[in-house]
Amino acid sequence: MASGLRHPLFWGVAIGVVALDLMTKQVAVAVLAQGDIPILGDWFAFRLVYNQGAAFGVHVGEYSRWVFMVLALVALVILGSMVRHTPPSRWFRLTALSLVCGGAVGNLVDRVRSGQGVVDFIDVWIGPLHWPTFNVADMAVSCGAIALAAVLWQEGRSGREAAAERADPAGA
Repeated sequence: MASGLRHPLFWGVAIGVVALDLMTKQVAVAVLAQGDIPILGDWFAFRLVYNQGAAFGVHVGEYSRWVFMVLALVALVILGSMVRHTPPSRWFRLTALSLVCGGAVGNLVDRVRSGQGVVDFIDVWIGPLHWPTFNVADMAVSCGAIALAAVLWQEGRSGREAAAERADPAGA
């Protein structure tokens, strides 16, 4: 069986996410060191934040950097196995996996390079509600994870329907 690991779609999207993430973080560090840049009033701004935890401010103490590095590596091994077992014809699943992998690598690079934490710079407010500051890698992981959940749910549903049909082919 052909593997998704050999598909240029997977590598193109994953490498594109990593490159875009690292470039935008580099620009954010250079430009935002002088201060925030409001874009849409109080709703949207670019603000430099070093996140030593994980998504949504999850923090596990002084060893957060190392814990999240190990978790990212474990996740990449699991995701790599999923990619390896995904046929190239399953382009939506490959795209979802490549988004998650690219985002995980982007944030992992930050953790490896610096003890300050992951560079976050996109800041969104909706009235009094503040969304945690995030970056391109976080967007890729979130979008990819949602897409992957939808794919896995659909695959599970299709599998259950096929099993039910095999169990009762006459529909009675």
